[in-house]
Amino acid sequence: MARVFLLLALCVLPALVSARPGRNPYAVQGRVYCDTCLAGFETPKTTYIAGARVKLECRDRKTQDLVYSKEGTTGSTGTYTITVDEDHRDQVCDAMLVSSPRKDCSSPSSGRDRARVILTSYNGLVSTTRNANSMGFMAAQPMSGCTELLRSYQEDDN
Repeated sequence: MARVFLLLALCVLPALVSARPGRNPYAVQGRVYCDTCLAGFETPKTTYIAGARVKLECRDRKTQDLVYSKEGTTGSTGTYTITVDEDHRDQVCDAMLVSSPRKDCSSPSSGRDRARVILTSYNGLVSTTRNANSMGFMAAQPMSGCTELLRSYQEDDN
């Protein structure tokens, strides 16, 4: 009987220790786009911005004090990944736009300039990858063909 308990302890205890939440880093991923049609959302004419700077901030849920901040940069496809090593269970975390390298597309799109991200293992999610909604900058001028594209959206609604 003692051998059974010893065997159980040797098999179960390591599994319990390695299953503690907050030990694996989170990967916050998202994309940054240029709203080339000034539509306020992604369209087939949307382009993605390489070299855009993005920041992840976590604030205390009660006091709103800044607890954590880390920056990242988008790659060639406009995608960024920010690695976070700890659990932010009692905090509100947002990915937000910092800057665009494109002079013709550098004004953050209102309502699309930040994305809420949940960074805890206490919510039932198994994956450590957290996908943030896409964030966008507005183009200085709409590109050609946008009027027809937006008109087609209105026709689809009728």
